[in-house]
Amino acid sequence: MNTELKKYTALIKKNVYSNFSGMYRAATGPMAYPFISPGSAQYDDQIWDWDSWLANVALRQIIRETGDAEAAEKALPYEQGCIQNFIHWSRTSGCGFDGWMPFGVKAHKGLERPKDIYSTNMHKPCLAQHAAFLVREMGGNAEWLREDLYVLQSFVNNYRNHHRHDCGIYYWQDDHAIGVDNDPCTYGRPPRSSGSIYLNVLMYKELLALAYLLDCLNLGEVAAQYRQDADKLKAAIQEYCWDERDGFFYSVDLNLLPGPKHAWLHYTGSGQLRDWPCLIQRIGVWSGFMALWAGLATPEQAERVAQHYRDEKTFGAPYGVRTLSRMEKMYNLRASGNPSSWLGPIWGISNYMTFRGFVNYGLKKDAKDLAEKTIRLFGRDCERFGDLHEYYQPENGEPILNKGFQNWNYLVINMIAWLEGKDTVVEF
Repeated sequence: MNTELKKYTALIKKNVYSNFSGMYRAATGPMAYPFISPGSAQYDDQIWDWDSWLANVALRQIIRETGDAEAAEKALPYEQGCIQNFIHWSRTSGCGFDGWMPFGVKAHKGLERPKDIYSTNMHKPCLAQHAAFLVREMGGNAEWLREDLYVLQSFVNNYRNHHRHDCGIYYWQDDHAIGVDNDPCTYGRPPRSSGSIYLNVLMYKELLALAYLLDCLNLGEVAAQYRQDADKLKAAIQEYCWDERDGFFYSVDLNLLPGPKHAWLHYTGSGQLRDWPCLIQRIGVWSGFMALWAGLATPEQAERVAQHYRDEKTFGAPYGVRTLSRMEKMYNLRASGNPSSWLGPIWGISNYMTFRGFVNYGLKKDAKDLAEKTIRLFGRDCERFGDLHEYYQPENGEPILNKGFQNWNYLVINMIAWLEGKDTVVEF
């Protein structure tokens, strides 16, 4: 690292090491277990699905860096509690066997089970991944999950049975709580029409994570079935989401009219019938990079995807990965909350997931470049404002919203560890 990066690295570490325990929350209200919150005033009393999972990955790196055995022991109940709170809510609300899981829970407010659990989104497919991550970190000990594993299976089965198109691609039920809030491939679109690449990548990893947990509990025959599901999903993503023309992974549009019901003339003659189940959405969204994070790309595909990161006309920016290509008409950097803006601003998590994909495929130059950009982004924030924010302008790194946002921003510590050649904590 040069002098500037060393300075920013020191500032980041000082900020993170002194503040990370601020994400810890005690059990209260509907939270039967302690948990990890995003760690800012806006989200002070809440637990969120992919937020707590990825914040936990960062937390493990922080504790490893500090070498504090007491801190590791203290953290474990909060880590496990993130998973146990969701399972507890599902069991006590009567959803245990149908698999519906809330995407977030507020400590001061109970939740109501939806009247129709198959018409709205639920917890993103990362709960088994979070559990598998912890189990792996604990040396394969999954006994603390044995009695509740049926809840995790029911959760994954809910996705498999009620969020999956005939072509094998998974879809969102609506545009609410999709994680990447206003992704144009989903936001404002009809129900069950968005075969989101983000969702399908997470689902692929979720199936593998559940199989791993089952193996840890000597349930290998069951695990094999989920691995088969993962293989089928991988094939569907390759067939429908990979675009050979652009060299990128895209979401797909499933909102096609059923055969003869809408055009009887076309289906009563001898003409060519529609035999494609979906249409690719050539909208440049950062989540296409997540296919590399999940290991879904071939080496040749990974190289082509990386070229989009290098292109300053689309995703490439001085401070990381634009969450929406600058060439898209929807590109917009205005501050927005609920929905949060994913229409171009730099987020710490999109930088990290893209970085991790580059590492997976040996694209070290790109990984190093992105890690250094992230260090500069967060280092300047710590230097000027004494804290981190939720998202930023791509060109000059100015914070846009929500000072004090900890959460997955702390994954910069994992990126620093990789640059320093240290042992790095990674997701399952």
